[in-house]
Amino acid sequence: MPTAADPVTWERWLTGGRVYPQIADLVRERIRSGEFPPGGALPSEAKLCQVFGVARNTVRRGLAILEEEGLLVTVPSKGRVVAGESAAVPYRYEVIAARLREQIVHGDLGPGAGLPSEAELRRQFGVSRNTVRQALSVLEHEGLVVAEHGRGRFVRL
Repeated sequence: MPTAADPVTWERWLTGGRVYPQIADLVRERIRSGEFPPGGALPSEAKLCQVFGVARNTVRRGLAILEEEGLLVTVPSKGRVVAGESAAVPYRYEVIAARLREQIVHGDLGPGAGLPSEAELRRQFGVSRNTVRQALSVLEHEGLVVAEHGRGRFVRL
């Protein structure tokens, strides 16, 4: 099956003014035809630049049109993915926040209980300190958790 990485399937390099709408049109056609299924990743920007013979910013502007239309989403570590149920991959911090929220709601972590340390959460989920802090920040913003300087984070009473 031909792919976007194959220059032959795209027929020719794009030229003329306002090339990025042409890129959006060509990629949109591939999405609608099913060549790029929901949840499927598009070729990299670098590959699309090579295929279309244009600058990276031109490719980005074309793909931005499709993102605004809701046809594409950007997923960390995957790139641009065709929107659909299988494209809704949560960020790691959202997964961590959801698990902690579930423990709080179900009473596994009761009012006043201390949350695991940042170091423990990092080990448990295999993520960076910033990812853990972002998850904890979400819970603090929701009012589920309070931070006490020098003591840690606790379930709000």
